[in-house]
Amino acid sequence: MSEKENITYLNADILQNFMKDVFIGLGVPKEDAEIISEVLITSDLRGMDTHGIQRCKMYYDRINQGIYEVNTKIDIITDGPTTALWDGNNGMGHVIAHKAMKTAIEKAKKYGIGAVAVRNSTHFGIAGYYSLMATKEGMIGLTTTNARPSIPPTFGVEPMLGTNPLTLGAPTDEDFPYCLDCATSIIQRGKVELYNRLNKQMPDGVVIDDKGENITEPSDILMKMTERKAALLPLGGAGEEMSGYKGYGYATFVEILSAALQNGIFLRNTLGIEEDGQKRLKVGHFFLAINIESFIPLENFKNTSGEIMRGLRSAKKYPNAKQIYTAGEKEHQSILKRKQTGIPLNKSIQEDMKIMKKELGLDSYNFPF
Repeated sequence: MSEKENITYLNADILQNFMKDVFIGLGVPKEDAEIISEVLITSDLRGMDTHGIQRCKMYYDRINQGIYEVNTKIDIITDGPTTALWDGNNGMGHVIAHKAMKTAIEKAKKYGIGAVAVRNSTHFGIAGYYSLMATKEGMIGLTTTNARPSIPPTFGVEPMLGTNPLTLGAPTDEDFPYCLDCATSIIQRGKVELYNRLNKQMPDGVVIDDKGENITEPSDILMKMTERKAALLPLGGAGEEMSGYKGYGYATFVEILSAALQNGIFLRNTLGIEEDGQKRLKVGHFFLAINIESFIPLENFKNTSGEIMRGLRSAKKYPNAKQIYTAGEKEHQSILKRKQTGIPLNKSIQEDMKIMKKELGLDSYNFPF
């Protein structure tokens, strides 16, 4: 059976409701489950298949293992006019992040800028979701998070830094905002997981083993990553010839923004720490909202940023290239398409969904697989 024959398409609303009911079934409060499922379905709609329904089973397993707290309790450590520091107490990262960016936006509405740093949180899905929250309010948004070690320092082979996204969003006068949502590594772990589900080889030059050799078999990569014997290369690749130190440097700054402001977890400690006999996977985040109206009228900003996007797309094209894209454009096209066709689910994800459905007794869902 071909890879395409293994794919089933499911309506986005049905998939979102299923994910919401999964989290409710695990004991997550309904309001929080709605936030989590909204973040996950946004990833799937935007074509970021690594962080939507594919990750649902990961959260499911971690909750069942007691790694995450289903009742998210946020402690406010400091709170000023423009800044705040929160402790997420190992609650659901999506919920913590949503509330943190919402607070940053509220501060920016009053004072022009708002920033919230968070410690002791957990994996929060796509970072771009939270930057997009700011663009919807006519603001510039920046989101960072650290993660378990995946990236080696330049000239190193040991994974030390997470894939550490530095995510930026800005409103435009087009049908979609500018949104750059990507890791500071060439690929993220979720891409390896996706290739493993699809039984596809990884390309050369994106993952190395502990001897500095390229490895391309995704199952081998995932196994070696758990043993800290494989690392995802930073933007630019290994060494300095292709400026790999740039990705390494950006990843390091994300680590600083996500840990140093918070007095939080960093580097090897993101692999997990023991608390009362329970392993905890903690990370930190940073959220920034900038109120454009504090500088110039929003419409002026949106027109200029839109002109920049259109100017870039009008550039002379590479031979045989059909189109030049700007950040957020492909995702916008994916949203329009997938609202019509549904979300593609590979065989592996279908099996995960059947497991969750059965174990939680979600019998009202009649999937076509």
